[in-house]
Amino acid sequence: MPTTIPALAIAGIFALICVAPTAARNGDSTWVFICEDKSEWLIHGNANSVWVFGPAGTRKLAAAFAEAGCHYTDGQLEIRIEAENAWIGEAGAAAQQCRNDPKRAVWEHAKLQGADFRATGNEPGWTLEIRKGARILFVADYGASRVEVALPEPSVDPVKRTTRWDAGEIILEVSATRCIDSMSGDAFESTAVVTWNGRAFKGCGRALH
Repeated sequence: MPTTIPALAIAGIFALICVAPTAARNGDSTWVFICEDKSEWLIHGNANSVWVFGPAGTRKLAAAFAEAGCHYTDGQLEIRIEAENAWIGEAGAAAQQCRNDPKRAVWEHAKLQGADFRATGNEPGWTLEIRKGARILFVADYGASRVEVALPEPSVDPVKRTTRWDAGEIILEVSATRCIDSMSGDAFESTAVVTWNGRAFKGCGRALH
């Protein structure tokens, strides 16, 4: 006798197609979709529901069954996501195609996860976040090394325009000097240097709030 797979299980399988590279440990993903009419839609959530920040205001959409990707609706707005693409439109009307901007999505994801400041560097790849004004999260060696410590009181040098946090295991120094990412060429408002395990990591950063 053939075994049938419940519809919810099928939805869960197809939901994997719409998970963005920004997916965190809790399974949430973030996209910044740019559409054909140049409108921008920030979408954050998981296979069950998403929050949508866009021209239609802030709305929460629930998941609906789809044969591919993820489909969300609140009865008025409909969004279908497949990997880096989305189709967005009013229910029953033609939807416009949109494309995710992965670089922007990473920064928006960090902000939505509570990051106040984020810095990143290359060779080897690393990121650092100051979260909710209370913690430092440092991820180095392309994700192989991860350290989280309490955020100490900063030491500010107004002449050099630098702020330094010495957490013992990790030291972060941020200077208000323009920084250009060595790989992407993107410009940032701050230069960041992280010292950890006797190693210095230099990169670029910006405040997120």
